[in-house]
Amino acid sequence: MVRFRGRGIYKTPDELRAMVRPGEVTAASLAAVREAIRPDVTTLELDRIAEQTIRSLGGQPNFALVPGYSHTVCASVNEAVVHGIPDERRLEPGDIISIDSGALVDGWNGDSAITVVLPDADRPALVEERQRLSKVTEHSLWAGIAALASAKHLNEVGAAIEADIRREGQYGILEEYIGHGIGRSMHEDPPVFNYAVSGKGPAVKPGLVVAIEPMVTLGGIDTRVLDDEWTVVTADGSASSHWEHSVAVHADGIWVLTAEDGGAAGLAEFGVAPVPIP
Repeated sequence: MVRFRGRGIYKTPDELRAMVRPGEVTAASLAAVREAIRPDVTTLELDRIAEQTIRSLGGQPNFALVPGYSHTVCASVNEAVVHGIPDERRLEPGDIISIDSGALVDGWNGDSAITVVLPDADRPALVEERQRLSKVTEHSLWAGIAALASAKHLNEVGAAIEADIRREGQYGILEEYIGHGIGRSMHEDPPVFNYAVSGKGPAVKPGLVVAIEPMVTLGGIDTRVLDDEWTVVTADGSASSHWEHSVAVHADGIWVLTAEDGGAAGLAEFGVAPVPIP
C-alpha cells in the first residue's frame, strides 16, 4: 500500500488560483476537438485542432513535454484505453474514441479527457452498447468528484467510483492505470484510485488538487502496450472509455478546473454545488 506524507501535496490559495487558467484552456481544447469528431477525420487532425486551441489561448501542450511524446493529445480508439498516439487513421462510424488533453499555462498544468461514440446507422446495437459504456464511465467520474466534496480521505473517491460502476452492470475497471495529483507537474502525488482499496489515503483538505480519471472496459481489465511503446489496449480486444477532470479542493468547497461550469451540471444530481476559487 502506498504511504503518503501530507507535506508537498497541498497548494496554497495563490497556487490554486494559478491553476484555474490551465484548466480553462484544457477544457477549451477538448471542446474544440469534440466539435470536430466525425467519420473520416484523422486523429492527427484532432491533435492539430487541440494544439491550435491551446496555443491560441496562451498555453502550451503539456503532453508534448513528456519525454518521448510529441503530440498534444492522446487519441485512443476502440480497444485502445489510454496513450493512443495520433496518426493518419481515419475514424469510422461506430468508433469509440477517448481524447486526453492538457495545457501548461504559467508553469501550471491542466489535464482532462472525454469519450465520444460516432453514430452508425448500420450498427445501432454496437453504438448503444458503447454509448452506455461512456455514460457509465462519465457518471462514475462525477460520483467520484461528488465524493471528494465531502470526503475526509482521498481513497473514498475510488470507493465511490467503483460502487457507481458496479450498480450499472459487469464492467472492467482498470487497475494498472489510475488518477494522480496535478500542479507544477502534470503527474504528482498522490495516486487517485478508481476502485476501493485498503487504507484511507491522504486527508482531503484545502489545497488538494487531483486528476480523477476512471478507465472502464466492456470486458476484462488486463491490458498490453503496443509496439509503439505508448498505446495501451485491452488484452481481450474489448472497447473502453476514459473520462477525466482536474479538481481543486479549497476553503469554500471544490471546483472542477477543467469543466467550463466548474462542474455544476455534472454534480447537480449529487446535490453538490461547486464553488469558484476565491
